[in-house]
Amino acid sequence: MSPSDGITRMNVPGPRAQALIARDESVVSQAYGRPYPFAMSRGQGARVFDVDGNRFLDFVAGIAVNATGHCHPRVVAALREQAEKFLHVSSDYYHEQWVLLAEKLNQLRPFSEPARVFMVNSGTEAVEAALKLARHHTGRDNFIGFLGAFHGRSTGALSFTASKTTQREGFGMMPGVTHIPYPDPFRPLLAAQPGDADCGEAVMRYLEEVIFRRLLSPQQVAAVLVEPIQGEGGYIVPPESFFARLRALCDRHGILLIADEVQSGMGRTGKWWAIEHWGVEPDIVCSAKGIASGLPLGAMIAREHISTWPAGSHGNTFGGNPLGCAAALATIAVLQDGALQNAREQGVFLQDALAEIAGRHAAIGDVRGKGLMIGIDLVRERDSRVPAKALAERVAQLAFIHGLLLLPAGESVVRMAPPLVLTRAEAEEGLAIFEHALTLAEAR
Repeated sequence: MSPSDGITRMNVPGPRAQALIARDESVVSQAYGRPYPFAMSRGQGARVFDVDGNRFLDFVAGIAVNATGHCHPRVVAALREQAEKFLHVSSDYYHEQWVLLAEKLNQLRPFSEPARVFMVNSGTEAVEAALKLARHHTGRDNFIGFLGAFHGRSTGALSFTASKTTQREGFGMMPGVTHIPYPDPFRPLLAAQPGDADCGEAVMRYLEEVIFRRLLSPQQVAAVLVEPIQGEGGYIVPPESFFARLRALCDRHGILLIADEVQSGMGRTGKWWAIEHWGVEPDIVCSAKGIASGLPLGAMIAREHISTWPAGSHGNTFGGNPLGCAAALATIAVLQDGALQNAREQGVFLQDALAEIAGRHAAIGDVRGKGLMIGIDLVRERDSRVPAKALAERVAQLAFIHGLLLLPAGESVVRMAPPLVLTRAEAEEGLAIFEHALTLAEAR
């Protein structure tokens, strides 16, 4: 049987989707970027349906948000139970769900010291809170960020975001952010020198010997903000040496290490936090996306001794909202009851299968990732590793037409970030549609 048997091309967008999109274009800000015309009606698990009744397999999960899939029964039940009690009380007061979630996140913290948790509504807000706390605690104004990073779109977070110029062009930036290359083993921006184990050491040497000697004293730096695995930048996994050296540098100079785990955290990589793959403890963790299976919630999780800001110095009207907290507690329970392990197992299966597919398609230059955070880097030719941006966009479009939701990332990466409850049968189906779309795209 051919891998493409059973794969059908759909007539999308259908009439109802076209009508909805036309209405959207007349009233919704068109600042949003939409990769293809998917208009959702409902979802269950890793399956979604558009308004015309077409069925899709979801390998995007709301950009790594729907950790437990769509409408997981335990999450829905928790929301229903909480909604019948109260919907909002504001952060001026106390409620049980908020405290329970903070206690749970304290248990899951990726550092040995007890944590203090500040609840927010999104990843951007978690990052903004971390930046404020870092400046307040250290008394320093400057930061180190990374090229290719994505940390959000509000002014502070946007000042670190460096994945696409369109995200920054025309907007004022927060001063005090210095960007350095992210260690990309597939396309390193800095050449390794004799004695360097890998490009991670080259990046750290550049920070220490160039930035800290010629541009910025380390005594002026409050924190380093880094994604343990770069998301929007192309699902880039750093080399083994990088985080140990970065942690050591921060310790030498009294610099805080902030791990942006908005996309990579909450079990996405098969561990609660991606940075745990390298055995390094950050000082602050930013979490959102998958924390509440689709409800708007985020958290800044900081070491207790760092949380020195006084009452009233930061706040959030909807932070710790009861519905989001209820969804997060149910999400964590589902992950603990098997979805975390499933992310590890299905991630290994997908990467092994993608490596096999790469043997049949020269356009696949690299397959990388951890758990269910997987990037397929497409190239014009393998020797040069020149990004095949148009090809990646065609693959995503063709996959959509054939019933699979995918998103590009970086220059030429197709990312796979399905729900952590993905089954083996769904993984196999997604792989078949992906390879079919890639074959069609290569033929153009």
